[in-house]
Amino acid sequence: MRRSGVRGLMAGLALLVATSVAACTSSPAPPPKTGPTDPPATSAQPGVLRVLAGSELQDMAPVLEEAQKATGVTVQFAWTGSLDGADAVSSGRTEGKYDAIWFPSNQYLHLDEGSKSKLLSETPIMASPVAFGIRSAVLGDLGWGDGSKVTWGNLAEAASGGKLSYGMADPSRSNSGFSALVSVASAFSGASSALTEADVQKATPQLKQFFTGQKLTSGSSGWLAQAYSRAERGSIGALVNYESVLLSMNRTLAADQQLTVVRPTDGVISANYPLTLLSSSAQRERESFQRLTSYLLKEDVQKRISELTLRRPVTAGVAPAAGLPTDRRHELPFPGTRAVADGLLSSYQNELRRPSRTVYVLDTSGSMAGQRLASLKSAMGRLTGADDTRGVRRFRDREEVTLISFASKVKSTKTHSVPTGAGAQQELASINGDVQALSSDGGTAVYSSLQEAYRVIQRQQSAAGDDRFTSIVLMTDGESNEGASDKDFRTFYGGLSSAQRATPVFPILFGDAAKEQLQGIADLTGGKLFDGTGSLDGAFEEIRGYQ
Repeated sequence: MRRSGVRGLMAGLALLVATSVAACTSSPAPPPKTGPTDPPATSAQPGVLRVLAGSELQDMAPVLEEAQKATGVTVQFAWTGSLDGADAVSSGRTEGKYDAIWFPSNQYLHLDEGSKSKLLSETPIMASPVAFGIRSAVLGDLGWGDGSKVTWGNLAEAASGGKLSYGMADPSRSNSGFSALVSVASAFSGASSALTEADVQKATPQLKQFFTGQKLTSGSSGWLAQAYSRAERGSIGALVNYESVLLSMNRTLAADQQLTVVRPTDGVISANYPLTLLSSSAQRERESFQRLTSYLLKEDVQKRISELTLRRPVTAGVAPAAGLPTDRRHELPFPGTRAVADGLLSSYQNELRRPSRTVYVLDTSGSMAGQRLASLKSAMGRLTGADDTRGVRRFRDREEVTLISFASKVKSTKTHSVPTGAGAQQELASINGDVQALSSDGGTAVYSSLQEAYRVIQRQQSAAGDDRFTSIVLMTDGESNEGASDKDFRTFYGGLSSAQRATPVFPILFGDAAKEQLQGIADLTGGKLFDGTGSLDGAFEEIRGYQ
C-alpha cells in the first residue's frame, strides 16, 4: 500500500467511500468514478469533498457511505500522519489539493500562528482519550485491580522497575503518541495551565523512568497493533493508544492478549476528531461540508458512529456505545507554544526514549548508476541534516547507524554512533560522507546482504549488551539475482533466536524492484513495505517513525 510522506502528499493512498452522487434538481455532472487506490482528484469535483486525514478514520467508511446516500457528498481521503498533516497545512501545501482536513486533533496545528488563517471552520465529530491498554494478566501481576485508580506515576514506576513494557506510536508523527507524551509531561510536572519549557524540565527525571518501559515504536497505530499481536507472548505487556483503538483490538485479540483500558486518574488528553474546512475551499465545497457535518452530528448517526468505532459521541444526550465508560477524566494542559511542543518532541527523540540501532542495506548495483544513485544519496543525506526542529527525520543522538553497501555481495559495512551534544553534527557529517562516497557496479544479492545485516546486529548487541529499538531498512531497485535465495533466507531467519527475529525489515520499493520479493521479506520479518517510487525522500523519512 502506498503511504504519503511529508514531501509527497499527493502520492498518498486514496479511499473513495462511495462512487455515485445523488441526483438533484440542477442535475450537476457526477464526479468521475475512481477506484480505491486512485490518487485524490487534482481539482475540485461536484459533490466530492477532498479530505487529508489520519488513517485511523478508515473505520468511518460505512458511516460515510450512508452519509453519501443521505447528503450527496462523497468523501475522498488521502492519508498522512497528524503532525505531518499539520506541517502541510502550515506550509500551504494543502491549498488547491484538499477542501478539508480530518485529524484526531488540531491542537498541534493551532500552535502555529500562520495556520489560523488557513482554517475556516472546525466541527468535532467524536471523541476518544489516549489511554493505556494493559494485558489483563500483567494488570493482575501489578496488583492494580481493575485499573480504575492507576496514575501516570504508577505507570512510570512499574516501567522503570521492569514490571511494565509497552508499545507507543512515534509522537513526532502520530497524534496518539504525541498526546501520550504531552500527557505524561503535564502529569509529572503538575502543570495547571499551558505546559512550559520549565514544566518539561521539571518532568524530565520521571519521563526518563516512564520511557524505559517502551519496547515497541511505530509510525502508525495500525502497525503498532499488528506488532503487538505478533510479539512473542508476554514480551509486550501494554499499548498506549486511543481508548477506541484499544477496545476495538479486543474484538479480535486472543483471550491471553486482551487489554484492560486504563485511563490514569490524574488526567488524559483526548482527541475530538474535528472535521475542518480549509479557507482555500470553494463555495460549493463549503456547502458540501455543511451538509456532511450536519448529518454526522444527528443523534442517530452519533449513536451509529459510537457503536461502530467505539469513540464517544459529541452530541449532547447521545449515550456512548455499550462498554464505553460514561465518566470522563480531567483534561491535562497542552503546550502553550510551538517552541515548547517541538522542544518536547526533540527531547523525546534525543534524550528520553530508548536509543536505536539501525542497519541500512543499500543496493549499489550497476542498475543504480546515474539518477537512481543520486536519489539514494540525496534521501540518505537528508537524514543527516540539522533543519529538523522536532526530530522527525534526522538520525538521533545516541543512535547507532550501520551502512551496508551491496551488489553481487556486501561491498562495505560502516558503523557510526551519534553522540549527544556538540559532537553529533560532526558524526552526522561523517555518515553523509560515507553515503556520498557510494558507487554503483555489479549484480543484486538481496537475501545474502540481509543475512549479513542480521549477523551485524547480533555482533553489535552481543558486544554492547544493550537493549535498543532495532530495525533493518532495505533499499533496492531490482530483483535479487545472485547469492542466497528466498528459500535460503527463510531457512536462515527461522534459525535465529526469538530475540533476533524481533528485528523487522522495512523494504523500500524503488525503480524496478520486485515487489513480491520485498513484500515477502516484510511479511516474514514483521516489517512493512514502503513505496519510494514517488518519493524516495518521503519513504526514508516515513520509516523513521518505526525505528
